[in-house]
Amino acid sequence: MYRITDKRDLSPIDYFIEVEAPHVAKAWKPGQFVVFITNERGERVPMSVYKAENGKIGMFIRKLGKTSLQLYHEFSVGDELYSMVGPLGKPIEVKHYGNVVFASDAVCGQAENYATLKAMKEAGNHTISIQSFENAENVYPEKFLAKPVADEHYITTDDGSVGIKGNYLDVVRELIEKDKVDVIFAGGKLGTLSKLAELTRPYGIPTITTVRQIMVDGTGMCGSCRILYDGKVRFACRDGPMFDAHKVDWEDVLKRANRFLEQEKLAKERYLEELRKKGVV
Repeated sequence: MYRITDKRDLSPIDYFIEVEAPHVAKAWKPGQFVVFITNERGERVPMSVYKAENGKIGMFIRKLGKTSLQLYHEFSVGDELYSMVGPLGKPIEVKHYGNVVFASDAVCGQAENYATLKAMKEAGNHTISIQSFENAENVYPEKFLAKPVADEHYITTDDGSVGIKGNYLDVVRELIEKDKVDVIFAGGKLGTLSKLAELTRPYGIPTITTVRQIMVDGTGMCGSCRILYDGKVRFACRDGPMFDAHKVDWEDVLKRANRFLEQEKLAKERYLEELRKKGVV
């Protein structure tokens, strides 16, 4: 039922995968996420959505942990995933804001960048995309960038090998100085999102950011993704995954994001050792 219909590299570290899931694609709205499971004994993986069209869900995935590596190495076009659940979470409010910016610097945010601005452009907004990458090698093919749905599109790289040298924060500062930001959405690295919140706070610019990165099961059952939001406990999976960045306790979020690093590292190393024994890597 959840057949893989497309799969290709975006960069040495990220890849694109498209899965048939008509019931999910029909109901999905920008801002929401999905959860996939590769096999009967696999873990639940909350994932941002790049596209939900023609009964298919498109996702950008980083080869980061055991499951993302397993999906990359062991599943091909025509194979089926065990499960695809969604859409989950609350959609963002799509309306006419004026100048809408989406900034991203990691795989989940790059997917959301396209999906959000597509909807915002259709709502009559002036759309501005800022996509940050480590270097030229990791920049996605143009087909998978947010350029087609952006009235203005900026690429930044840490080393300046493509586009502007630096991070999306540098471009946001310039846009603010030019009075070209009415609302900003963002996704990607939590540390950068916390800095973005501090950058836009003095200007009172509405800033909506993703906190999906700290989820585990994605349904609220585990309680792992609870955050302090405006002084109250909220759950990223049920109340988000996108929140007003000025109300998020980012210090708490960053601490929670690091809880399972050791276990994740161990699982990844064990799986890579299995692949080495098979001569795959």
